[in-house]
Amino acid sequence: MSKEKTIVPARTALVIIDLQNDFLHPQGTYTRGGDSNPPALLLPERVAEVARALKSAGGMVATSQFTLWTDAQGEPMVSPHLKALRPYLSKGDFAAGSWGHANVDALKGLVDVTVNKVAYSAFFNTQLDWVLRRAGIDTVAVCGIVTNGGVASTVRDAHMRDYHTIVLDNGCAAFGEERHKTSLADMRNVAEVMSCADFIGLVAAPLPG
Repeated sequence: MSKEKTIVPARTALVIIDLQNDFLHPQGTYTRGGDSNPPALLLPERVAEVARALKSAGGMVATSQFTLWTDAQGEPMVSPHLKALRPYLSKGDFAAGSWGHANVDALKGLVDVTVNKVAYSAFFNTQLDWVLRRAGIDTVAVCGIVTNGGVASTVRDAHMRDYHTIVLDNGCAAFGEERHKTSLADMRNVAEVMSCADFIGLVAAPLPG
């Protein structure tokens, strides 16, 4: 882990990808469909600790919520590739404003801004970039699910937008440890990779001068 660049909390945002009830809760869509992700179940409390530390230091916490918007007949508009992977997705799943669509309880009271997203990246067709720039953010720390999907896509989009980009390695999870590790190794080309504890240490460290 490189500590060459100082983190200024007031210019830093934690971007949490898709820690939602429909993905993680025992009564959520994915678990009901047989796609539980045990490593991801460890993330909410760990990520909440990071969020509390950054907010205490004056930083921002943003979340993305994967969203299935409905068509004129009220049916969810699921992309063909996702429907092939998750054929059980149906009406009411990831519906905006629903319980399943909501962030997990561990994040309550910690989130400053939330964006609805329809694809992997939290920057694609959302107002996240506008909000972060308006808030004076130049550094983003990305975590959430899944490492090789929403996290990796968001990290690359942040890099392309010239943010100082950090990945919290044990703040992410994938369907399979090998996918997780391979994706982290790949993201090292465009981002710093560090643990949640190391990030908290940098946030808490006094600024030079």
